[in-house]
Amino acid sequence: MSKIVAIVGRPNVGKSTLFNRFVESRKAIVDDVSGVTRDRIYGKSLWNGVEFSVIDTGGYVINSDDIFEEQIRKQVHLAIDEADVVLFVVDVESGITDLDEAMASILRRTDKKVFLVVNKVDNNLRQADAVEFYGLGLGDFFTISSMTGSGTGDLLDAVVESLPQTAEVEEEDELPKFTVVGRPNVGKSSFINVLIGEERNIVTDIAGTTRDAIHTRYNKFGYDFVIIDTAGLRKKAKVKEDLEFYSVLRSVRTIEEADVCLLMIDAETGMEAQDVNIFNLIVRNKKGVVILVNKWDLLEKDNSTTTHYRNNIYERIAPFTDVPVVFISALTKQRVHKALETAMKVYKNRRQKIKTSDLNEVLLEAVEAYPPPSVKGKYIKIKYCTQLPSPTPSFALFANLPQYIKEPYRRYIENQIREKFDFSGVPIHIYFRQK
Repeated sequence: MSKIVAIVGRPNVGKSTLFNRFVESRKAIVDDVSGVTRDRIYGKSLWNGVEFSVIDTGGYVINSDDIFEEQIRKQVHLAIDEADVVLFVVDVESGITDLDEAMASILRRTDKKVFLVVNKVDNNLRQADAVEFYGLGLGDFFTISSMTGSGTGDLLDAVVESLPQTAEVEEEDELPKFTVVGRPNVGKSSFINVLIGEERNIVTDIAGTTRDAIHTRYNKFGYDFVIIDTAGLRKKAKVKEDLEFYSVLRSVRTIEEADVCLLMIDAETGMEAQDVNIFNLIVRNKKGVVILVNKWDLLEKDNSTTTHYRNNIYERIAPFTDVPVVFISALTKQRVHKALETAMKVYKNRRQKIKTSDLNEVLLEAVEAYPPPSVKGKYIKIKYCTQLPSPTPSFALFANLPQYIKEPYRRYIENQIREKFDFSGVPIHIYFRQK
């Protein structure tokens, strides 16, 4: 079950600094995924053994000169809608402002857990000034300095304690879980209706483990899996200025619950920045991915259209380009079953375990053909490799000087693995460890 913490507050109170501090707490444990560029609003954090997602609503206020308050109110509503815990950040230097009061008024009416966080408290004098924030009517607060980290440990302790406990759904856990994600109006609902709408008597509903996602059992034509459909995206996303923020926010929870994500894009508009952003969320969460190009029937095509289109997609999502692309039409049902077949194949790829002997045979030969470059006259020797017992494909290579192995060589090893074993559609992770 996904756990989401949203950081809200007016601009310049230190939300992004706090967000960066939360996200950085995990960097020592999990390597950054290369190619993640447009992910400033989303990150993963780990505290006291509990992993959760952090959403930063900062930087999404539009036309700040005149409709400031209205836009901030929208962001707070969206964050409350999606998050399990809300952190309301205020600034001790400026005291309570009209915007703070407006946001507090909204937050007082929610049944979500809200923590009032008074930022920039880095001395005793400011500690005394913080008492003013009792006036917001949100009860006790945490005083922190997101810049220095003071007080953030106590805040994280309270946040982790308030997050929902993981619920177990045994029957569902045994089945593959697929989700369809993408921008609004690309045809996600039509695709799901083609799958389950006409023969409702064959599918059985399973109680959803979250408030917003509908889990439906699909069991026909030799397939048996759970499809996770995001409820209510289309209506709320009509607010155009919030489109990107909302679709990413809503995608987070469904991506985290799935094994394989079917990222749907519109054939007429192509792979846009927002699609790349959602793709990066999928990769960052180590999920399998299939790209579905919907409305393919609307395009005029020649012999090279498919190849050019696929290559354009790969340019946008590089360096992870070992991803299947299926050209479909939900309207005419063209290749809909091919999409399912591909998703199931990616699911199997994600779960496969490579024999250690086979892995060593392939990788040690690759290392011998192209050893890691020496650093400061020191030669790096890789002697052994194995697949780690993790839910997603991860490999450890044992070397005498792992700290000197750079990113290009990591890519080389990944390419060798992909060349010899089928991991299409699955992010894989390479770790170099001390021999």
